[in-house]
Amino acid sequence: MDHSATTPLCSEALQAMEGVLHENYGNPSALHAKGGAARDTVTEARKAVAAAMGVTPAEIYFSHSGTLANNTAIFGAASSRKKRGGRIVTTAAEHPSVGRCMDALEAQGFEVIRLAPTAEGSFSPEALMAAVNDRTVLVSAMLVNNETGAVNPVEYIAPAVRRANAPALIHIDAIQGFGKLPFRPARIGADLVTVSGHKLHGPKGVGALYVRRGVHLNNYVYGGGQENGLFSGTENVPGIAGFGAAVKALPDPKAQLAVMQQKKNFLLERLSAYPQIAVNSPSNGLPYILNFSVTGIPSQVLINFLSARGIYVSAGSACKKGHRSEVLTAMGLPPERIDSAIRVSMSRFTTSEELSAFADAIGDAVRGIRTKL
Repeated sequence: MDHSATTPLCSEALQAMEGVLHENYGNPSALHAKGGAARDTVTEARKAVAAAMGVTPAEIYFSHSGTLANNTAIFGAASSRKKRGGRIVTTAAEHPSVGRCMDALEAQGFEVIRLAPTAEGSFSPEALMAAVNDRTVLVSAMLVNNETGAVNPVEYIAPAVRRANAPALIHIDAIQGFGKLPFRPARIGADLVTVSGHKLHGPKGVGALYVRRGVHLNNYVYGGGQENGLFSGTENVPGIAGFGAAVKALPDPKAQLAVMQQKKNFLLERLSAYPQIAVNSPSNGLPYILNFSVTGIPSQVLINFLSARGIYVSAGSACKKGHRSEVLTAMGLPPERIDSAIRVSMSRFTTSEELSAFADAIGDAVRGIRTKL
């Protein structure tokens, strides 16, 4: 129940990786046949990720993580356009791999505007329009919030940039939404899009960055020049192979959304029996994610209670362990509700039996832990 943090490998990804690890283990930069076979493996995976995004393979660059892809997109875009302006527009509810980049750029002298989320968890199109001006060089926003499932109205970014006549590049962190929402960079005018393998039943240690043809990024990782210089270092061929196989195995996102909404509705119906529960996720959010608070039970106490029963959830982003959720804080929720919040995140392999077991365990916690506290 913590699939937003990571997912188990699907069988297709595991099989693809085993073939590379045992047989096709060459270095893609090598000029002999073994290296050529490895290059072919990378090429096939690149085609798979590109097809899922509706872009060309030449616009996909493999990285060693989603975090590295976000960092490269943000720092590369800001440095390549800094002579054309100094404003960056983002949101106050971004993943740390974006938020910490913004802190660093602000320390370098950039003006960073952080749009506060509405009570529903997404940014306001009106606030976006007001924030983007003719000195804006970058607009960066996540497609789906990793803690609440709120879907940002990213389709408003390109019109805001055009309206302000801004030289801005548009970056979308689609790590939580890729493969789960129908999404095409060209339809929303995105220049840069980041995705990651281990959020969709691929392996950890591999991500990808879409760079629209014609867009230049300054690189800041130096080495052998792999991935057109953006991500120097020997490619993680087993990881890339697994990533490509996992993407090929994805069901149709639109059809799967309906299935996942049924699972979410089933869980919400079971949880509605407990008045101590307050739902923090928006009703129209990505159905894979449900954030709620069990008033009177601190998050970590509930996480430990569930973990002892073989049920695993989180209190928010796995990259913010031990800290109060910045996302729920930015949404304006009271501290006591934030401190009792947990995130439940499902995958297409989550079963109704697992959801029932989880709901039963929440009932046990409400009746047992709250009484003791």
